[in-house]
Amino acid sequence: MGVARSASVEGGGGRRAGGLRVLFCGINPSLMTAVTGHHFARPGNRFWPVLHLSGFTPRLLRPYEQRELLSYGLGITNVVARATARADELSPEEYVQGGRLLEEKVARLRPEWLAVVGITAYRAAFGERSAQIGPQERTVGGSGVWVLPNPSGLNARWTVGAMAEEYGRLRSSLSGD
Repeated sequence: MGVARSASVEGGGGRRAGGLRVLFCGINPSLMTAVTGHHFARPGNRFWPVLHLSGFTPRLLRPYEQRELLSYGLGITNVVARATARADELSPEEYVQGGRLLEEKVARLRPEWLAVVGITAYRAAFGERSAQIGPQERTVGGSGVWVLPNPSGLNARWTVGAMAEEYGRLRSSLSGD
């Protein structure tokens, strides 16, 4: 499915060889993303507001403006390419295979940070059962890993403000900031 791989990650104006400071990695595309071709496009998803509130973007971007992220050294991809209505429709094997493919992509693009948005996705893809939100000890493809809260509207445990604070911690850790 081409939409899931349409992440705007090739190039950009970052500080690393691949041009990316942060590669944000969702779990998998929603059905809305599959239809529109835009990441985090489902109404109620809080990714774009949180990205802005945390200081990654100077204004609130809309999903159809995702290519603008490259000018900030940011990109988006997914652990699993298959679009589903809910992430719980994915198999453990899909997560593990997605983790392997993600490792290859990160090694090629070389962002400063791989930011996985969703603790469950990170744990399933990389076998890190005790991982917590925040920076991880391991690297993926030579890049640091930061696990962020999932911005889905279904993740009621995290408020927009609390997510923006956590995303802001990642932004503050970037070299040169």
